[in-house]
Amino acid sequence: MADAPAPEALDVRIGIDIGGTFTDLVLSRGGRTLFVNKTSSTPADPGEAVITGLAEMLERLAIEPGAVKEIVHGTTVGSNAILQRKGAKTALITTKGFRDVLEIGRIRTPEMFNLAWEKPEPLAPRRYRREISERIAADGSVVTAIDLAEVVAVCGELVAEGVEAVAICFLNSYVNPVHEIAAAAAVREAFPELRVTASYEVLPEIKEYERTSTTVVNAYLLPEMQTYIDRLRRRIAELGIRAPLQVVASNGGMMGAPVAARLPVFAVASGPAGGVTGAASLSGGFGYGDLIIFDMGGTTAKASIVENGQAALVTEYEFRDGISSPSRFIKGGGYMLKVPAVDIAEVGAGGGSLASIDAGGLLTVGPASAGADPGPACYARGNDRPTVTDANMCLGYLNPEALAGGSLPVHRDRAIEAMRRHVAIPLGLSIEEAAQGVRQIANVSMARAIRSVTVERGRDPRDMTIVAFGGGGPLHALDVARILGVNRVIAPIMSGVFSAAGMLTADVEHNFVRAVQKKITDVEAAWLSPRLEDLAAEGLTVLAEEGYGDDGVELRFAADLRYVGQSSELTIPFDPQAILAAGFASLAERFYADYRSTYGYATGEPVEVAALRLTAIGRAERLAFQTAKVDAAATRGLSGTRMVHFERGMPPVSTRLMARGDVTTEPQQGPAVIESYDTTIVVPPDARFRADAVGNVIIDIA
Repeated sequence: MADAPAPEALDVRIGIDIGGTFTDLVLSRGGRTLFVNKTSSTPADPGEAVITGLAEMLERLAIEPGAVKEIVHGTTVGSNAILQRKGAKTALITTKGFRDVLEIGRIRTPEMFNLAWEKPEPLAPRRYRREISERIAADGSVVTAIDLAEVVAVCGELVAEGVEAVAICFLNSYVNPVHEIAAAAAVREAFPELRVTASYEVLPEIKEYERTSTTVVNAYLLPEMQTYIDRLRRRIAELGIRAPLQVVASNGGMMGAPVAARLPVFAVASGPAGGVTGAASLSGGFGYGDLIIFDMGGTTAKASIVENGQAALVTEYEFRDGISSPSRFIKGGGYMLKVPAVDIAEVGAGGGSLASIDAGGLLTVGPASAGADPGPACYARGNDRPTVTDANMCLGYLNPEALAGGSLPVHRDRAIEAMRRHVAIPLGLSIEEAAQGVRQIANVSMARAIRSVTVERGRDPRDMTIVAFGGGGPLHALDVARILGVNRVIAPIMSGVFSAAGMLTADVEHNFVRAVQKKITDVEAAWLSPRLEDLAAEGLTVLAEEGYGDDGVELRFAADLRYVGQSSELTIPFDPQAILAAGFASLAERFYADYRSTYGYATGEPVEVAALRLTAIGRAERLAFQTAKVDAAATRGLSGTRMVHFERGMPPVSTRLMARGDVTTEPQQGPAVIESYDTTIVVPPDARFRADAVGNVIIDIA
């Protein structure tokens, strides 16, 4: 009789993160041992790299497909569809008089003095927007009944024009969705091939523009996301894997693939959220205090914060090109998504970001990127323009022979030639000066993203620690830290694939909301209690459908509060039993404190409630970093020395090369270049470094 498999072999979970250059896979066996695989991304078909990486990993580790219990996936399909304008031909059916809500928006611009700025084109063009003679009053009463024959006739016209998806958003449907329910049912019955989204299914909240925009984005993404998820699930099944596919939501939690296919607007920021969730787990497990999250990949760099072990969340953000930030002060620059999301700022500065000279003769870096194909010049795949990766290659930071554990051959001479031809000669600089300039511009751009989630939120980055991950994060983190005045940087275990690893720490989360418009002093227990019970019942029902019983469930309540008359809210969490005992008005003091922390001041003026929220969490056995053990193959690297340029105008320094697995808990003085399969950590001469008990590398700046 064959030996029984080891217990950990029966519990295999895989996290997958698709980046601009690499698709990262992290496999957890028994919730402790971690294995990694990096595969070149396939932008034309992102799922191809996923399947290739899965097959390679299972074969290399001799794991039967049936042993895989769960796959957690962070996808950029939604964000790419918006950026590349490859979503569905989308229509909007709305109440008479509200056809132009998308253009009107908030009547704000993100750049006050930029006369060349143009508002993004609506995802539902005006010629595909139709008005219906129906009306619901603000109190939910029916003013004008809906004519379903009119709705079907209008949809027939749109279908004849080639429309693929329809968003239905009627005035005041957040109070009474009866017209939307009837219209959506009629359209689905008459045109079963048409993708339909009604606002009550996505965002039953006040604010007409935000609700309309979010519903339109969801409809726009439906065909792309549904096709991708259906194909990926089929391909995974063909490998013999029967495990459920979970998708990381924008708030860092997980949702089942069917939910993501139906509500893709909740997963537009799917990929970046996994790393923030992992960092929050890292903070709670090791007590490293408040953290700045710095994730630098091949195309972009992202920044966020973790305070008191919790990721910073927002209830809305705008998705756009350039620096994308859910700033409360800058609005109007992108597509509004009023959904729970990790508070992430993003800039087009990654390892593949292209360096060039603009029309004014100035050096610029990004947002254009060489991507995965052809990639940086040093990849020798057809691109001869320098990137940030090429700058790091020229300066000696990177292995001049190969990256990704030897699986990706590189050519340092190609990087030097690209830098010489496109930057050094035009600016009259040496190769090293040109490379330092490229690196410095990228560092400043990334520091700006960090400031947008710290200084602009009333937080002082000097009181925090940077957690750097992604393929390029540990390469640049120390320079970025100096710009911000931060004294400590942590490169977590599996830094280069940390977003994929972080996904394995996530719980299933579903969010529910009830619109409210009451002064906080008017909220009484007799009114509040049944509404909280209704929210709880809805959350428990959804979790039960996914197999979570009472023992694995947590319900978190919060309220959106604002000063009376304001149009923006702050979300304040609360414990139902405590708040019912103390009185709902007691939340006002917490609102004042949070307002002061965010905006720098607060008054004692009256407060009102805009919404009640519930986050229903399904908990299972998840990866815990404090007990994790990384496969030894992922921590190998070079030994010896290499000449590295650390400061502009100074000669190169002979620098020790170390494998990440050789870093001990004993503090050591820089300089050092620490290599592993997934990333490179650069320690300058004036910094000290050590590893903690599980292998996180901690670097302190003198």
